[in-house]
Amino acid sequence: MNLLNEFLFFLQVLIVVVFTLIALRAHKAALGSFIALCFVLANLFVVKQIDLFGLTVTASDVFAIGAILGLNLMQEYFGKEEAQKTVRLGFLALIFFGIMTQVHLAYTPSLVDTTHSSFVAIFSSTPRILMASFLVYYLVQKWDIWFFQRLQEWCKGKKWGLRLFLSLFVSQAMDTVLFSFLGLYGLVDSLFDIIVMSYAVKCAIILLSSPIALFSKRWVRREVT
Repeated sequence: MNLLNEFLFFLQVLIVVVFTLIALRAHKAALGSFIALCFVLANLFVVKQIDLFGLTVTASDVFAIGAILGLNLMQEYFGKEEAQKTVRLGFLALIFFGIMTQVHLAYTPSLVDTTHSSFVAIFSSTPRILMASFLVYYLVQKWDIWFFQRLQEWCKGKKWGLRLFLSLFVSQAMDTVLFSFLGLYGLVDSLFDIIVMSYAVKCAIILLSSPIALFSKRWVRREVT
């Protein structure tokens, strides 16, 4: 069995988590920008399907987890208000990305151009995916902020690891189900299989990334601003 995809998967998780922590350590503005970038990349790469651990999944799940992880870190270190600002920033970035992809496709290519068909293949399904993503993004991020706030209150600011795990698992379950129905219904043979496989991969990403993220409590100072 070719294990290249599996190796790249672990490498991608490591890179995304490390850069999330670097952005957190640098500044809250850097973290907010990184989260918005992850949301855009998740929508850009969602159209590519890959084989991973015997499952057919998209290549964007790591970015989606990275964005939620970053949002939880933003709320943990800088508060609910900053997390809400980050949600609005990400939403603005998604809207800009969606508009610009369609403007780009609207240009008439030169006779010597060889890339237009590739852009069409990538961005032709973007409108429906983006509309589904806009709605799911808004609902899931609002839920995650509210749920993470409740977990902070219930745990009295302690048990960081438990709060992080619960928030990620629940938020990604919502994200997977909602996006599958809104963005993929009618386009795939078995929506249930897609949901199960996608969530299984997301759970694996969470299990891999969360222990590294827990290191933030030692590596990043609480007073970072």
